[in-house]
Amino acid sequence: MDAAAAAEAPNRCHDGPGEEGSVGQQKVSFTGMFRYADRTDLLLMLVGTVAALANGMSQPLMMLLFGDVIDAFGGATTATVLQRVNKAVLKFVYLGIGTAIVSFLQVSCWTITGERQATCIRSLYLKSVLRQEIAFFDVEMTPGKIVSRMSGDTVLLQDAIGEKVGKFQNLVATFIGGFIIGFVKGWLLSLVLLASIPPVVFAAGVSAMVLSKISTKGQESYSNAGNVVQQTIGSIKTVVSFNGEKQAISLYSKYIHKAYKNAVEEGITNGLGMGSVFFMFFCSYGLAIWYGGKLVLTKGYTGGQVITVLFSIMTGASSLGNATPCMTAFVGGQCAAHRLFTTIRRKPQINPDDKTGKQLEDIIGDVELKDVYFSYPARPDQLIFDGFSLHVSSGTTMAIVGESGSGKSTVISLVERFYDPQAGEVLIDGINIKSLQLDSVRGKIGLVSQEPLFFMTSIKDNITYGKEDATIEDIKRASELANAANFIDKLPNGYDTMVGQHGAQLSGGQKQRIAIARAIIKDPKILLLDEATSALDVESERIVQEALDRIMLDKTTIVVAHRLTTVRNADCISVVQRGKIVEQGLHDELVLNSDGVYCQLILLQETCGEKK
Repeated sequence: MDAAAAAEAPNRCHDGPGEEGSVGQQKVSFTGMFRYADRTDLLLMLVGTVAALANGMSQPLMMLLFGDVIDAFGGATTATVLQRVNKAVLKFVYLGIGTAIVSFLQVSCWTITGERQATCIRSLYLKSVLRQEIAFFDVEMTPGKIVSRMSGDTVLLQDAIGEKVGKFQNLVATFIGGFIIGFVKGWLLSLVLLASIPPVVFAAGVSAMVLSKISTKGQESYSNAGNVVQQTIGSIKTVVSFNGEKQAISLYSKYIHKAYKNAVEEGITNGLGMGSVFFMFFCSYGLAIWYGGKLVLTKGYTGGQVITVLFSIMTGASSLGNATPCMTAFVGGQCAAHRLFTTIRRKPQINPDDKTGKQLEDIIGDVELKDVYFSYPARPDQLIFDGFSLHVSSGTTMAIVGESGSGKSTVISLVERFYDPQAGEVLIDGINIKSLQLDSVRGKIGLVSQEPLFFMTSIKDNITYGKEDATIEDIKRASELANAANFIDKLPNGYDTMVGQHGAQLSGGQKQRIAIARAIIKDPKILLLDEATSALDVESERIVQEALDRIMLDKTTIVVAHRLTTVRNADCISVVQRGKIVEQGLHDELVLNSDGVYCQLILLQETCGEKK
């Protein structure tokens, strides 16, 4: 399958109906959708294909047997009629048994292989997303898109490579088999019936296409209504505080009303479509019976022949119209596959799975940024660092201060290797981190950010996220160092207490102390503190700062801070302005320069504090 899938045609297909301003987007070839099928899937697809073709032929064969039954009633005596009918009935029984077997194989094989491949693709997609560099999420993909593709595109792809394929093969076999039997049993009547096929196919096809568009619009309206509910419930405190209940209900009703109108349109269209198709069918039946009667009188046709030809041709024609939804599913699956496979095959610029680099068993903790030029991928024209250099000796604390947007937090991002500089080097123990295995580097670094994020699990699970094999003794030791053990022990469930969504059940100070414990339990050689206390009240700041001071003693620490009172005891303070270090030294040295940037920052904060 890989060789066939590699030749992906640069076809164009359009986004779903109902999307304003939809633009064309690429799709993979039909065989390309089966790129990740293994040998078991290939075997299942082979068995499913044979079964689908056999199942499709059962409909025309049934018409053939139906004609035999009608001819059987034309026997001269009752005994002869019963004998013929019994033989025909036996054939129906045999056909029914065979159809049951092949139907089971068709549906089960294609459903199983579709589920297997979709499961594999979901896993590969998530694995690929998780190994992408941070810039990928800044520029190319948002969390909403990722979730949408995981939940939506994989369903479209599974629909296109699963049971729909077997159904399409079934319908194609019915179409071909119906026409073969029809022409074999009575080619004259078959030629006449061909004239009635285009209107039937046209009516069925147009009805299916219109229904597909209306259905997509309805799904979009329901999706928008669901988003309103999700956002409203997820931000219920904000909604209630601003009396936004009526606004939420009004917006929800607006989308639901659109969905209602689409449902009405769908019902009307479905009714007209089905009515048109059945009108064409019954007109065709009338034509066939009329002309079939003439053939019985003039050409020696039998009643069974006429019925066999009629139903074989009409069954074959209707199967062609019924294949339209399958074709629609294939197109949607091809577009979805392109979106999924593009991400799966994408090679990250910073690959955590790359094992070619050097692995660090242990580090001293010396950190240096050397002549770094850097701009964020989302803003490539805005240069953050222009020849920036910084050296942090092992076991010392370096504080980085400056006004907002000066590049303080960028230092943290570069040391963690969330991004790579456009020029210059980031060194750990004198080694460029680009030449090191990424997991070994990050395993030696602990990060505490201003707004720590928590998973909706227990306190214990959130702490051990930094070290999966941690024991309960390790957890308690880290909690004590982080000044978190006291409040955790007072909780009803202790370390098994659930933190809620995004840690909503904890206060800011409690969350920060748990985040510190999560960093401590890794026993990092390098500790990165990105505004770790700036969002806390005075008392919480004091408690958290005590915890930080306790763990910073023997580690290389880089502190990014707005509150300058928290960095007075740092071994060195670097003042950053417009991507460059303009001042550097101890607190007592920097405050002596009344015209310096550091001194001005202190005066500004003191002035703001007095006004408050």
